[in-house]
Amino acid sequence: MPKQPGYELGNRPDKEVANIMMNLAKKRIWAIAGGKGGVGKSFISTNLAIDLAQKGHRVALIDADFGGANLHTFFGLYNSKISISDFINSNHLSLEEILIPTEVPGLMLASGAYDVMGMANPKQIQQNKLTKAIFNLKDFDHVVIDLGAGVAPYTLDLFLIATSGILVTAPEPTSVENTYRFVKAAFYRKLKNVISHPEVRLFLEKLTEVKRDDHPKTPAELLNRIVQINAQAGETLKYQIAAFKPKLLLNQVRTPSDIRLGFSMKQACQKYFGILIDYVGFLDQDNTALQSIRCRQPALLYAPNSTLSQSIRRVGHNIRQNYHLVPS
Repeated sequence: MPKQPGYELGNRPDKEVANIMMNLAKKRIWAIAGGKGGVGKSFISTNLAIDLAQKGHRVALIDADFGGANLHTFFGLYNSKISISDFINSNHLSLEEILIPTEVPGLMLASGAYDVMGMANPKQIQQNKLTKAIFNLKDFDHVVIDLGAGVAPYTLDLFLIATSGILVTAPEPTSVENTYRFVKAAFYRKLKNVISHPEVRLFLEKLTEVKRDDHPKTPAELLNRIVQINAQAGETLKYQIAAFKPKLLLNQVRTPSDIRLGFSMKQACQKYFGILIDYVGFLDQDNTALQSIRCRQPALLYAPNSTLSQSIRRVGHNIRQNYHLVPS
């Protein structure tokens, strides 16, 4: 098993939310994303939230997978009388008011939107309302957000507001490829959100919309191109590259080579994107996961002493402490 050194990474919040984060210093936001569906993202979101609650924290679990909300099923709920749809479409409901208690003390759940046709692609005003409400949640130590798969703008924006943005992938080619695509899309969206120079913003939009041979192939090339357009924007880019540190979690691993894939992905992101991702751990493929899902009960409750549950707690510890794995 890879060694886990105990040192702090010291992530810094983005400038545009720095003041809010200072006021909410005791609350951490975890956003769980996946470039591809079926990698176990909702399973991991649920169990990480339970792990936090079992350690005495007050936790809000938000189902923000607008096209395929399913967190309620992990708690044995066939439906909920109130959901994020009600909050977004209401002028008087607060996010706190739609949170429902779970069987885990200290853990509250905001069920996902059931009106799939109307909510699969929320409007910007709806996205902003949810984002603001998450920041303003009171009396919670942690907020865990389960995001939809893919690179939809609202998914990227919710990922970027998190103090811990966690990417879940599986050791198979399409999942890995889509994870790289998510990292790149999130990074360029982050830059477009913080760089105000119109010509630089237009340049960044072209990079994400059209693939051309003359596009920058390394972070150094990208930085040089932006400095040529506007030197101040280049300085902003330097800061944002250093501050953007997603976390990587491998699920459904079967072999030692699957485990090593996490280190390879870390190296590739640093080499080709200039982005340092933190490999926070892995979960073995385990029948306990499938059995717990069939029983409509989270793994940490269904089999608290299993190897899988121990691995989930270890990953949660690494995320909280800003630890990551290093090759043995």
